[in-house]
Amino acid sequence: MRDLLPLKTMSVFFAVLALLCWAIAISLVVGALVRRARHGRPGRLEPLRDDIGRMALPLAWAIALVTTLGSLYYSKVWSFVPCELCWYQRIAIYPFAVILGIAAWRRDAGIRVYAIPVFAIGMVIAVYHTWIQAYPPSSGTSFCTVEAPCTTRYVWEFGFVSLPFMALSAMVAMTVLLLVARPAPRRSAIEE
Repeated sequence: MRDLLPLKTMSVFFAVLALLCWAIAISLVVGALVRRARHGRPGRLEPLRDDIGRMALPLAWAIALVTTLGSLYYSKVWSFVPCELCWYQRIAIYPFAVILGIAAWRRDAGIRVYAIPVFAIGMVIAVYHTWIQAYPPSSGTSFCTVEAPCTTRYVWEFGFVSLPFMALSAMVAMTVLLLVARPAPRRSAIEE
């Protein structure tokens, strides 16, 4: 029989990362609101804003990559059977482990036009899935199957962090990061 300590350790690790995603997203939104309240006047934190804008794409890619690897860890190492809603969330995240890597390498903030709508759809699914895991309906859902019920809590850390909550956290953080990402500076005619 497999030792469950690695599973518990990894679940806590991923739960902490999910909460860190929320901290990043909330911090960036609050920072944007404060800047907006100042009517866009530059302040002491403007260099920090520029640094965050430059690091946003690589950080969003790292989140997509870790989320993808974490999902595969649970299904391939621990044989957790993903339900239909899990698959839809995976569809919204897995391609971006590659696509955001390319965008980060090219410093192409234009990826937001394509990624954010996909993340928005994934977030709606993740919110619903998080809800039914926290408050399972007595009659089940139309997505549930006996082989892979949507209400099964494979992970339930800190009394509320589940696998769909982790996916939601990653998509929220990636969306906010894409919104603050700075495009690559254009080359001037002299450099060309």
